[in-house]
Amino acid sequence: MASDLINNKLMLLPDLPGCYVMKNKDNEIIYIGKAKNLKNRVRSYFKGSHEGKTQLLVEEIRDFETIITQTEKESLLLEITLIKKHQPKYNIKLKQGTHYPYIKITNERNPQLIITSDVKKDGGYYFGPYPNVYAASETQQLIQKIYPLRKCNGRQTRACLYYHIGQCIGPCDHEIPEEEYKAQIDRIRRFLNGDVKEIKTELRSRMKEAAEKLEFERAAEYRNQIQHIETTVERQNIITNDPTPRDVFSFYMNKGWISIQTFFIRQATLIKREATIFPCYDTPQEELASYIVQFYQEKNHILPKEILVPEGMDTDVLEEVLQISVRTPQKGRKKDMLDLATKNSEVALNEKFKLIEMDDKKTVGAIEELSEALGIPYIHRIEAFDHSNIQGTSPVSAMVSFKDGSPDKSQYRKYNIKTVEGSNELATTKEVVRRRYSRLLKEGSPLPDLILMDGGKIQVNGAIDVLENELGLDIPVAGMVKDNKHRTSSLIFGEYHQIVPLEPTSHAFHLVQRIQDEVHRFAITFHRKVRSKNSVASRLDRIAGIGPKRRKKIMTHFKSVKNIREADVEEITQLGIPLEIAKKIKEEIN
Repeated sequence: MASDLINNKLMLLPDLPGCYVMKNKDNEIIYIGKAKNLKNRVRSYFKGSHEGKTQLLVEEIRDFETIITQTEKESLLLEITLIKKHQPKYNIKLKQGTHYPYIKITNERNPQLIITSDVKKDGGYYFGPYPNVYAASETQQLIQKIYPLRKCNGRQTRACLYYHIGQCIGPCDHEIPEEEYKAQIDRIRRFLNGDVKEIKTELRSRMKEAAEKLEFERAAEYRNQIQHIETTVERQNIITNDPTPRDVFSFYMNKGWISIQTFFIRQATLIKREATIFPCYDTPQEELASYIVQFYQEKNHILPKEILVPEGMDTDVLEEVLQISVRTPQKGRKKDMLDLATKNSEVALNEKFKLIEMDDKKTVGAIEELSEALGIPYIHRIEAFDHSNIQGTSPVSAMVSFKDGSPDKSQYRKYNIKTVEGSNELATTKEVVRRRYSRLLKEGSPLPDLILMDGGKIQVNGAIDVLENELGLDIPVAGMVKDNKHRTSSLIFGEYHQIVPLEPTSHAFHLVQRIQDEVHRFAITFHRKVRSKNSVASRLDRIAGIGPKRRKKIMTHFKSVKNIREADVEEITQLGIPLEIAKKIKEEIN
């Protein structure tokens, strides 16, 4: 239910375009949106029911502000500016994906043909993006052989080798007229836009001529160039016969999520696709409009000649903002492209839901199976313990926590064993269980629904003894037993330590397996660090002149024997250690 403050502000909203800014109880901006009519749009959040992610947003809103604009174009631009500035957690955040390469004709007196992933507004001509660097490189080399521009740095005093073999236009040899450059650039642009009929005819002629002269290697090179044109540059009618560079945007929305697909059509073929899925808090058309504008504000996304969008989009506003043609096709190949993007959006979102469902079975489903097998209520939190030592030295314990079947790493804990000498599973178990749960009781923190010990009866009995007889707690304790290959074998539980009947292929068994592997990994990693520190400390203690303060300073700085071994004497003396003692340290460590 909306607060009195929000209800009062809702009555004052204007029937005008603009942006709205949602805030939480800490006055943090959590969502920014735009609207044709602020009154209708903002009121919709607080009137009626919502589902999924939108409901979470609404529950968090404690206040809002509005900014009126004169036009829808201004509201869209303002929305993007505010989102970039405040980065609200519920707004779209574009992925910083891989920057695909482009072929670029530089804007300078003696232009070059280069490959770049950095698109700038510098007057150069950009072609692409290309799906991979290899395709772009091969195309660039092919063009340089057929329509050469400057290949050297342009500072030589005489013509380079590339000029003599026909792969450089030769500005170091003679001045190239601007008209000649313009004609060459026009040829390259036509070529990269798919107009390759002329050059293929010329290459076939050269291949035939070379073959007649018995220059078979050169003829083979011309043949390879023709094949490369046909596979990477020549227009493919799979998508369209129209060579106009265009991007296609479409969406599919379900269960409060929106899936957006972007198709890049270049040289009349689909060369790249981008997909994104995120929670939708506005109408899908408004979310897509915001996405498109942000998309082209990324420096490596070049505006094409035309954009295709689905029905319901305000194409006039997008055209005004982007200054290019934005259309919604009704029939023909363009409509087919849009339908294909929509279908891909639907497939991607349904796949996400299926993956979530499968993940739920691995977590929530596994918890339900485990609860049923143990005969206890739903298990919300599981905590598991493992001990680690080598022949009783540097004993440690570690605890991991799983919440609803997933690791909760903020609750992981490490324990240096304080009261036990040597290897004593029972005493070690009692110490760590006592320390963990007496602390939770003192803090008033929630207790777990199940405790798992990475071991057999000894550890289970030790944990139960401390919980029941010392702390007065009734928390179920089970033991994770391993086979002779150190793999999860079974779970023991109950007064007589019965083996719990879990199928090895069940989700519950796999959950126990994941927990056992995770607590073992965590304990071993911690033990290695402790052992390494103890090794350094014990060696330093053997050196005359090294007291507790100097030892701590050395260990804090170097952290391991390896780092001390690799350091020179001077680096050790920089810590305030006398030269003679520094030399002794190096001798001892080495």
